[in-house]
Amino acid sequence: MNTLRQAVQEYLAMRRSLGFKLQHAGPALLDFVSFLEQHRASYITLRLALAWATQPSGGQPDTRAAQRLSFVRLFARYRSATDPRTQIPPAGVLPFRPKRARPYLYSEQEVQQLLRATLDRPLSPRHRKRCALLPWVYYCLFGLLSVSGLRLSEARNLRVEDVDLKAGVLTIRGAKFGKDRLVPLHASTCTVLADYLVRRQRHWAGRPVSSYLFVSSWGNRLDSGQIHRAFYAVSRQIGLRGAADSHGPRLHDLRHRFATTTLLNWYRSHQEPERLLPLLSAFLGHVHVSDTQWYLSASPELMREAMARLEQHWEQRS
Repeated sequence: MNTLRQAVQEYLAMRRSLGFKLQHAGPALLDFVSFLEQHRASYITLRLALAWATQPSGGQPDTRAAQRLSFVRLFARYRSATDPRTQIPPAGVLPFRPKRARPYLYSEQEVQQLLRATLDRPLSPRHRKRCALLPWVYYCLFGLLSVSGLRLSEARNLRVEDVDLKAGVLTIRGAKFGKDRLVPLHASTCTVLADYLVRRQRHWAGRPVSSYLFVSSWGNRLDSGQIHRAFYAVSRQIGLRGAADSHGPRLHDLRHRFATTTLLNWYRSHQEPERLLPLLSAFLGHVHVSDTQWYLSASPELMREAMARLEQHWEQRS
């Protein structure tokens, strides 16, 4: 029989081969195995699983205990097939209250202000030539996020060859769970991207540049931290955030805006959002339609439209 450490490595390799990235579960399970080794345990017990999941981190109680225990539960099910001594932690042993960040629903005016300010950001004379394309990079990146529903990581990973402007389609490769998908683009978005590609080619003519669509002033793929710093600076410039605010509207909220705006337009054009929801899920790259349904409760306008539709249905039946 192989050791727990060998078993967890095989388990992680198997899950990753199926498309799961396990960014949190992977390190956590390796730490769990180290914990079992410290206690000289050769198999998983409920007592040790609970002790590991609930141990404090950084001197403070760990509020992620239920999530940590869920990592162990899945691994224990896998391990029980080869080691019958394995004790699988039952569901519900630890309370779990998932918290979603309250989305900020940008108005059309705020999106336009954000994009204008991105183009108008002053460049230092010293770096003006090298960074001349950067305002257009952020303008197109932020604009694309607002009209496509892409995750930031998906937009960062776009390569020039993934943009088919003739067909009006983006190819998203290796997204969540390793899945690829196609995202349609409006004609106006294609026009903006076409202009950007011309500027990009002109700016980097005769110089080496990455094949990624959105590149830094050095020609490499944009760094996530760099993107967020640029977004925070512009947000403060137009008043979306205070000068000293550490929290406020996020880039990810542009994805929420796309989802809620799409659903709202379906309601107002007298279509049936309930039937079209799987289509929106596919565009957003959601695995479950329930992940998309959450947007219904995140927008007061959507709730009003849904209630109006329901009241109309009741009136027709009475």
